[in-house]
Amino acid sequence: MTRAVLIGPPGSGKSTLGRLLAERLGVAFRDTDADVEAVAGKPVADIFVEDGEARFRELEHEAVRRALAEHDGILSLGGGAVLHEETQALLAGHHVVYLQVGLSDAVQRVGLAAARPLLVLNPRSQLKKLMEERRPVYERLAAVTVVTDKREPGELADEILKGLPA
Repeated sequence: MTRAVLIGPPGSGKSTLGRLLAERLGVAFRDTDADVEAVAGKPVADIFVEDGEARFRELEHEAVRRALAEHDGILSLGGGAVLHEETQALLAGHHVVYLQVGLSDAVQRVGLAAARPLLVLNPRSQLKKLMEERRPVYERLAAVTVVTDKREPGELADEILKGLPA
C-alpha cells in the first residue's frame, strides 16, 4: 500500500517533498502527472491544448487508480486530481497529506512563466481561484495538513515522517 499520498495546489511542494520522503524512507517516488505524460506520449500542457481538459482528467483518474493499486512508496497527485469524485473515493483508507501553501509562496515556487495549462491567462488570479476552489476538497480528504509557507523541505519531511502510520 502507498505510504503517503501528497495532495495540494501547484507550488505546494508535492514533487520536491515526495522525492525527499521517498529517499528518507528508502521507497520509490511516483508522480501521477508523469504517469499521464508517459501514457499520452506528450507533456500535460500539450494534452490540455490538443485533447482538452476532460481527456486529461480521464487519463489522470486512471493514473491515480493504477498508482494507488500498484505503488507502495510515496505518491504525488496532480493539483486537480482530487476533483474527480471516484478519485476521492479511491483515496479513502490511504494516508493523505495536504500540503497547504499561501498564494505568494505558490507563485514564487511555480514561476508564472511555467507551462501550467490552467494558469495561462492571468496566472496569479487563476492560481488564487484554483486554490480557493480546491481547498475544501484538500482539507476533507487529508489525514494530515502541513503548512509549507516559508519552510525548508527537510523540516517539512521530518514533520510528515513523524505522522506516517507505522
